[in-house]
Amino acid sequence: MAAPEVHVRPYWELSFDADGDPDPGRLDALLRGVRERGVRDLVLFAHGWNDDHDTATRLYDRFFAPFPPLAPGAHLGYVGVLWPSMRFTDERIPDFAPAATAGPAVPRTALDPETRQALDAVFPGHAPVVDRLAGLLDEQPPDAFDEFGGLVRQLTGVRTDGIAADTVPELSAHSALAMFQQDTRDICLRFSDALAETARDVTSFRLPDGLSKAWNGAHELLRQATYFAMKRRAGTVGQKGLGPALGRLAAEAPQVRAHLVGHSFGARLVSFALAGLPAQARNVKSVTLLQGAFSHYSFARRGVLGGRQARIDGPLVGCYSRFDTALGVLYPLASCLAGDDRGAVDLGLRWGALGHDGILEVNGSVRKSLAEVLGAGVPGSGCVSVDASQVVRNGPPPSGAHSDICHPELARVVLSAGRVAAP
Repeated sequence: MAAPEVHVRPYWELSFDADGDPDPGRLDALLRGVRERGVRDLVLFAHGWNDDHDTATRLYDRFFAPFPPLAPGAHLGYVGVLWPSMRFTDERIPDFAPAATAGPAVPRTALDPETRQALDAVFPGHAPVVDRLAGLLDEQPPDAFDEFGGLVRQLTGVRTDGIAADTVPELSAHSALAMFQQDTRDICLRFSDALAETARDVTSFRLPDGLSKAWNGAHELLRQATYFAMKRRAGTVGQKGLGPALGRLAAEAPQVRAHLVGHSFGARLVSFALAGLPAQARNVKSVTLLQGAFSHYSFARRGVLGGRQARIDGPLVGCYSRFDTALGVLYPLASCLAGDDRGAVDLGLRWGALGHDGILEVNGSVRKSLAEVLGAGVPGSGCVSVDASQVVRNGPPPSGAHSDICHPELARVVLSAGRVAAP
């Protein structure tokens, strides 16, 4: 099978490692190319929690496809941002109707080969730890939960301080995940109960009882701890990688207007790029966040990005959907690991995601329906929350509506936010 490709032109890829260091050849090719091709508006799109290059390429190809006919004559260029992230390939998120399933949705406790390979790739040098975790999930010994929790911590090295945090409460929480300061078996059972809560309207989704129930929660514990490692990495790549790269773009190609777009954790990445943007750079003309998997308070006073929206010479647009139950239920569940002492399924307001209910507690921010911004355009500045539930609603399992972002209407939002038009 031929490798997928992105068909819009001109198109470049920017790739970063886990520390935010760019591939210098690709960055140089982009800086040279935008000058040679006379690019005026450059759309840079960062994918979310997925380490598969082919999948990211297909996403970029589908999302960028409507842009040329929507902006004929505009001097557009396109960039796919690639960064080392992952998701569990056997992940089951029950945000789809029972009729959409081919059969009963049986939770898988053991790690499938693709997930094991992905863990090896994004946590290099930890193959023995991954092997032992996989063995414990497969064997399900009754007295090995504390060992499992210690191995998860060793693998991910996750802390809630610094660049891993979205809000001041997270910054002031325990420096290590609260999960590791409690009885691991109890935490696993808590995760299993929360998964059952998210599946309460999906009659084909059943969780096991007894010891298997606790080990199913252990599988989720590993997934969520990995989630925090990827969350931290998205911030690192944005602040230490993409932000400085945009600074070089401003210096070497000052005619280029940059428009940042991010999906899921990619939305966090492009947002943290604002924190790494050099003070003299004013080339970011719009930022559009699609189903952002980070706190809805991130740009508020309590948020670690509070005030960073001022670095945009244009609007910050947060598209959200009430149908995105991955962010409406499972995101707060993951965030409770940072140290919340309440029930895992009652955390929506404190730990809610921007992609589920928009940008909160920012003075002067506005809320619009998708129909409103398609009719009258996106406001030219400030924070704008756009209810995209009209189109973001039906994606395929396992991620469901969370990944249902390839629509001409959302391409129009990006173009409107950036005031992209033919010269």
